[in-house]
Amino acid sequence: MTEQATLKIWRGDAPDAGRWETYEVPFEHGQSVLDGLRWIRIHRDPSLAIRFSCINANACKECMMELDGKTVYACTARLQPHEMTLAPLSNKKLVRDLVTEIAPPAERFK
Repeated sequence: MTEQATLKIWRGDAPDAGRWETYEVPFEHGQSVLDGLRWIRIHRDPSLAIRFSCINANACKECMMELDGKTVYACTARLQPHEMTLAPLSNKKLVRDLVTEIAPPAERFK
């Protein structure tokens, strides 16, 4: 039987009007939390909003989120074979699900 990781993810577009959804994902040692989130988008729920830009091969900082109450990069945080709680950054404006507004105000499209 394959090991599973459980990702409890905050969903919604307002800090006070959302819900928690829980997903089971296949676990393999060495996987990142971002790997688990991408698996959910491909296999379970394509509506999950996440942000990443790993193809740029630099520290893009786009996948920042809170993991069990601590700020992490989803691309470097390691998936674990137990429940992990993922939430948007609490100190940034929420866009939807795990996506927050990270660009400085002067760099945003208007």
